[in-house]
Formats: sequence, structure tokens, C-alpha cells
Amino acid sequence: MKKKLLAMTLASAMCVGMLAGCGGGSSASTDSGDSGASSSGDAYNISVIVKLTDGHFNKVMAGAKAYADEHDNVNVDIQSPTSATSYDEQVNMIETSLGNPSIDALVLAPLQSDSASTLVANTDKVVIALDTDFTSDKKLAFVGTGNKDAAKSGAVAAVEAAKAKGIDKPTVLVVTGVQGDETHEARLAGYKEGVEEAGGEVVEVQYCDGLAEKAATAMESVMQMYPDGIDIVLSSNDDMAMSVVKIIKDSGNAKYADTIVCGFDGNTSAISAIKDGTLGMDIAQLGYDMGYKAVEAAVKALEGEQVDSFIDSGSKVVDSTNCDEYIDDMKAKGLWE
Repeated sequence: MKKKLLAMTLASAMCVGMLAGCGGGSSASTDSGDSGASSSGDAYNISVIVKLTDGHFNKVMAGAKAYADEHDNVNVDIQSPTSATSYDEQVNMIETSLGNPSIDALVLAPLQSDSASTLVANTDKVVIALDTDFTSDKKLAFVGTGNKDAAKSGAVAAVEAAKAKGIDKPTVLVVTGVQGDETHEARLAGYKEGVEEAGGEVVEVQYCDGLAEKAATAMESVMQMYPDGIDIVLSSNDDMAMSVVKIIKDSGNAKYADTIVCGFDGNTSAISAIKDGTLGMDIAQLGYDMGYKAVEAAVKALEGEQVDSFIDSGSKVVDSTNCDEYIDDMKAKGLWE
């Protein structure tokens, strides 16, 4: 008979209610499908802890759940802290999962990579990094977007689009996440490299903790610092990109009217904004594949199979030329919100 996951923490129980009521975190046990039994004769219980509940991680969680739905020897318990800065909340979730003897593997998207490394240092459970990498000899694999390469591709596309408008050396602002976060730092590095190689110039970097309200404040400040305009804004997530778009629109500043804004994630709001012409482009992560492949990697490791140390879940630059194609694909997968 399969093992059933118990409620792991009060925080995860609260997250269940928030997901049902207002799109907050989640905690769910899933068991269905047709795969063979584990070596112990019981189901593998896998704890999946993400960073927050947003458009990207909704896809990630859907992919993780889909793997469990397809394999009746796999249960997943999915948890999310209430925000991207709820560090203590996520730490509690990690500690609880690692201390629970019924949990066989931890799939973790850490809010703080250094903290994650410390927390898993003494575990004997299978550990898979999801979305955001961290350094640990306990971690068997990182499953996620090749963030630097994905960001670089978006930066090149944005600079080329600006040059097509007749701008010789486009100026670029980057709004990014929490300083030190490996994901956002990799995206920042990719943005810088892509801009330089394509012939643009990064003139300003603003760390905004990945939060829309901080990106709005930063954009207002930048518009005062650069009254003659910035040609491109590259954001390391969609929430910040959409906030920048709103600030530019609400300002009515003609110097920023043609600024190309590029987001990163592939959320419904961002892709819809490309379709209606308010957002220039977006680097879409393939979140569903990310969640699916992360749980798949954990199961392979539990079954004694070797897994690659890095599993790239892929990305795609979306603009007005391929926006409809992307939407159709998301609808076909049931991921268009």
C-alpha cells in the first residue's frame, strides 16, 4: 500500500488555504498512474518546495504533479512560502521535510542558496535543486533553465530590435532580483554578456528583490536619472517587467515611449501584454517541463540510476512574431491561465 503524506508543517497547511482562496502557496499529496513499485514496496514520497506561487511556479508545480499523476509509486507534497522574501518560512519547510523520515527526496527551489547548502549538509535524502541552483555535495542535480544563456538570447534579441529602429548603440537598464540569488545573478550576467556582444551598453543595474513595487520605484528613479530616455529595460522576472511597463505608460514621458521592455518567465500576463503591444518581448521558461523533470530526476536517483548534474528544462524568446504560437501551445497543455 502506498505511503500517504501527512501535513508537514503549519505553514504548509496555511499555504493550502491560500492556494484555494487567493493563489498563495500550496501543499498537496498526489498519487496516481501506472509505474512500478519502489524497492521497498511503498511509494516514493517527494517533498517539492518552491520559492513562491506565481505564473512561473504554477507551471512548475503543475509539471511536478503531472509526473506523480502518471506514476502510481510516486507521491508529491508541494509547498510554497508566501513571498520571495519569506526566508524563515521556507527554512522551516526545508527543515521539516528533511526531518520527516517518511520523505524520501527533496526537490528544492531555494530562496537563499547559501542557506540551502547549509540545511542539506547532513541529510541522507536525495536532493534535487529546482529552478535555482546551490552548491552542495548532497545535491545530485540541478533542474532548471540555463539562466545565463536564456537571458543572453533575450538581450541579443532586444538590442537587435532597438538597432532595427535606427539606434546605433542602445542603452540598457537591468532590473533584477535579490542580490546574491544565483538565478537572478546568472540572468544578470547573461543580460550583460548579450548586450555587450550585440553592441549595446548596460548603463544601470537596479536590484529590486524581484518585487514589482520595488521595480516601479527603481524605474521612477531611473527616469529622473536619465531624462533623455533608456532604449531597453531587461527584467529578470515578469512581475518587474510589467511594473516597469505601467510606470512608463503612466508617466506619459515621450522619451520613454519607445523603450523596449523584456521580461523573463513566460507568465500569462506578460505574453498577453506582448500580444496587445504593451510589452516588447519575454524570455519564457518552460516551467511545466522543469517541474516534471525535477521529480523524474529524484525518482531515477531513488531507483539507483545515474542522473546528469544539470538538466536544462529549456527557454524561448517570445515576441510579436511567435506570440500566438506560444499561446496555442500553452492552451494545448492546459497551462494558459
